[in-house]
Amino acid sequence: MTDWTTNDIPDQSRRLAVVTGATGGLGLETALVLAGKGAEVVLAARNLDKGAEAERLIRERHPSAEVRFEMLNLADLGSVAAFADRQLASGRPIDLLINNAGVMALPRRQTTADGFEMQFGVNYLSHFALTGRLLPLLEAANARVVQLSSVAHRGGAIRLDDLNYQTGYRPWPVYQQSKLAMLMFAIELQRRSDAHGWGLTSVAAHPGFARTDLIANGPASPGGALFGWAVGLLEKVMSHSAADGALPILLAATSPTVTPAGYYGPQGFQEMKGPPGVAEIKPQAQDVAVAGALWTASERLTGVRFG
Repeated sequence: MTDWTTNDIPDQSRRLAVVTGATGGLGLETALVLAGKGAEVVLAARNLDKGAEAERLIRERHPSAEVRFEMLNLADLGSVAAFADRQLASGRPIDLLINNAGVMALPRRQTTADGFEMQFGVNYLSHFALTGRLLPLLEAANARVVQLSSVAHRGGAIRLDDLNYQTGYRPWPVYQQSKLAMLMFAIELQRRSDAHGWGLTSVAAHPGFARTDLIANGPASPGGALFGWAVGLLEKVMSHSAADGALPILLAATSPTVTPAGYYGPQGFQEMKGPPGVAEIKPQAQDVAVAGALWTASERLTGVRFG
């Protein structure tokens, strides 16, 4: 167990934080705390109206907050490139990148603008591309990079012969793969940063079972009713709030004592809820050969090479 709280977050003044999916749920809760600690926060998301409302809410809570919405549609690599180009043009080093946005267990197979399976494309591939494109600004700040994984990684496998599930689509295994990929990305990014001198601290976090719109927009949406019903039943006894779910993310993002390539999550039963601390990494997430093959495939699919 740990007694870490947001009171332990160091002053974040003069630091620039980019949080994807920051207009609701875990991302918004994370942005609220970072802004309150003095960080300049970029809310990187795709909905203008929700962006305006998130900005209003943050400024209402923290009147002196430096916060702005920036368009980023992770279902479109063109939008990822445009967002990154705007940041590169500004030349402002990025101290903290939190790759938080995601979709969960979509009942039917959908595809991104680039033809990728939606969960793999949004949850992982676009974050891989975003991080790679922002690398010069991350290097300039010796940045902390946080990838959002999940307890779902435990049952996941990387299907290297069909990463986009062209055949045999099933909502949950596809979600598990995307979250395993995010954890492997965090670990592999640290390996490569160490090898190439990028100066990054790469870590991963998961929120446990947090009450957000992720379930309503995925397994509990039309077409996923049975799975959504089961998840809803578990939610009553196994979940915690989005604010509590954001705590492991904030610990991973701000604690001076994180372990590079470390993983953080709730410390309660099965890491579903509870105070934040070190989370369990399953063996498949530490497979160096698969991580290397996934990295190579990700560069090929996105057209983005690091360094």
